[in-house]
Amino acid sequence: MATTGLPPDTNADIARVTEALAMITPRWNVRILLALADGPLRYTAISNKLPWLRDGQLHPKVRSLCEAGLLQRTEDPDRHIIYGHTQRATTLLQVLPALVTWAEQHLEPADGTDPPAIEQIEDSLTLLTRRHAAAILWVLKSRGETGGRAMARLVMPDRDWTNIYPPLRQLVADGLVTTDGTGQPYRLSESGQGLGTVFGALSAWSAGQPLSQAAQHPVWGRPNPAPTPRGWVSHQVKSRSSVPRGAQTTPTTWQSRDLFSHATPPRPQTALTTGGPRR
Repeated sequence: MATTGLPPDTNADIARVTEALAMITPRWNVRILLALADGPLRYTAISNKLPWLRDGQLHPKVRSLCEAGLLQRTEDPDRHIIYGHTQRATTLLQVLPALVTWAEQHLEPADGTDPPAIEQIEDSLTLLTRRHAAAILWVLKSRGETGGRAMARLVMPDRDWTNIYPPLRQLVADGLVTTDGTGQPYRLSESGQGLGTVFGALSAWSAGQPLSQAAQHPVWGRPNPAPTPRGWVSHQVKSRSSVPRGAQTTPTTWQSRDLFSHATPPRPQTALTTGGPRR
């Protein structure tokens, strides 16, 4: 990530979160991590859980996750190679429910039905990895309404300031940012404001801090203690009217089977199947 005009500690925080998102967002990475949620497996067992991936697709993914420090390759007593989570990956799985909770509140299903939780995670990650998205959202959260020129000085100080508009327009189209019209300042939408729990958790994880520190994040944190997490399952039908729009919720507890099923069919190549955030 390019250096921004933000304070050094903020710039480092954004860079860590951007790098964390880049590790897990590539297609199938989260599903591979979840396939190993119940313990280490041999490569063939992983492949059996992800039957739609050919060996030429799965092996590079597993190798890249090992290189990223999320999977470890070891040899069992029978000299079989097995793959399992590192401690970093185990902690990362505790971040994923925050993405599901945000998606349930802010992503509008295209066909009116709630998609599986794993698809909500993947769709949310796609939005958050847009070019310059993290830096723009950070600026708007910390500064409030900000004009395009002022934002460009913070997000991309070494480039022509008009280059800020393509990523801004994309975030407006995604429903994370809003404006009253041409020449007017930009601000976070309700969906963008609701990302506090997600970015707080990603920031804590990428910095190697306990996830309990997420609520104390200097930009995305909340002044009040988080309520006790509650359990959920991915097929649970929730009344959207009972949840205030834009409200932040604490990451929930989960079991791996709630997020992942190896019988899930391959998804279309389109980035978003849920219709994007609510406007």
